[in-house]
Amino acid sequence: MENLEQLVAQATAAFAAATEPSRLEAVKAAYLGKDGALTALLKGLGKLPPEERRNAGAAINAAKAQIEAALAARREALRNAQLDAQLKATALDVTLPGRGQARGTLHPVMRTLERIEELFRSIGFEVSDGPEIETDWHNFTALNTPKNHPARSMHDTFYLLDEQGRVREDVLLRTHTSPVQIRTMLAHVEKYKYLDVMPEIRVICPGRVYRVDSDATHSPMFHQVEGLWVGENVSFADLKGVVADFLRRFFESDDLKVRFRPSFFPFTEPSAEIDVAFMGGALEGRWLEIAGCGMVHPNVLRAGNIDPEKYTGFAFGMGPDRLTMLRYGINDLRLFFDGDLRFLSQFQ
Repeated sequence: MENLEQLVAQATAAFAAATEPSRLEAVKAAYLGKDGALTALLKGLGKLPPEERRNAGAAINAAKAQIEAALAARREALRNAQLDAQLKATALDVTLPGRGQARGTLHPVMRTLERIEELFRSIGFEVSDGPEIETDWHNFTALNTPKNHPARSMHDTFYLLDEQGRVREDVLLRTHTSPVQIRTMLAHVEKYKYLDVMPEIRVICPGRVYRVDSDATHSPMFHQVEGLWVGENVSFADLKGVVADFLRRFFESDDLKVRFRPSFFPFTEPSAEIDVAFMGGALEGRWLEIAGCGMVHPNVLRAGNIDPEKYTGFAFGMGPDRLTMLRYGINDLRLFFDGDLRFLSQFQ
C-alpha cells in the first residue's frame, strides 16, 4: 500500500510538472500505458495467493482511479491555460467606440420630388402615377399630337422592338408624364359617371421620362412633374396663382419674380413658358425658364371623356432635376446619375 501511495504521489507530481499536452500524454504512458508502472502491478496480481489477490486488486484499482483523476484535472488545467492565452492574444478593447455603419441618404432629386409632393398636397392636390412604357395614343394622340405632328420630332422618342426586332410604333418609353393626366381623367370620369356634377380633378404626376438627349443640362432619362386641375370655371388666373405660390414656397423666397411668357404646346391653349428671376445669389437678375403650362386643350378634355363646354382646366409641367440644380447650385445634370458617392455624400 505504501508503494501504491508513493506511486500515486509520483504520478500526480509528474502530471503537474507537464506544461504541454504532448508532455502530459508521455507522462501518462509511464504510469497507465501498457508498459506503465501501474499496469505492471495489475499484471502481477496473478502471482499472488488467492487470499491476497482480492485486497491487492482493490488497492491497485483505487490507485489507478486517483491517477486518472489527477490526469483529467491536469488536462483540464492545460486546456484552460491555452484558452486564456488565446483570449489574451485576440482580446478586444470594449472601451473603444464601435465602428458604426455609414448611413445612406435620399438622392437629391428624390428630396426635391418629396418636397414638391408635400407642397402640392398642402393645397389639396393628390399624387398620381402611371406606366413608364406607354401607348402611342396615351403619350401623343390623346394629347392632341396626332401622327406626323411636328411636335413629335421634338421628343426624339425611344420606341420598342417586337419579337422579330422590328420597331413598334404603338408602344414607347413615355416622353413626359402627361399620359398620366389622360389616365387620371378617364378613371375619374368612370368613377363619378353617375353624378350630375363631376368633382374636381387636382393631381400632380411625378415620374421618370425618356428622350434621346444628353449633355450638361439634359439626360436620356430624367424626371418630370405634371400638374392638372380640371373643374368648373377653372381659369388661367388660378394657374398663375398656384404655380407662383408653389415656386416661392419651393425656393423659400417671397421676392422671387415669376413671369408667364406666351408659347405653344399641342395639349394646351393658350400656352405659356414659366420663367423665374432670383433677387440674390449668383443668378440674381437672370430670367430662367422653369416650366411650361397652359389651359387644357378641348381636344385633350374630350380624350379624357370630359365635356369642354362644361369643364375647363389647366396643366403645367416642370423638371425636378432642373429645380434641384437651382436649389443646390449644381451646374451639370449628369452628376445626378453618375453614382459618384463623393458627390452624393454631400447631401447626407
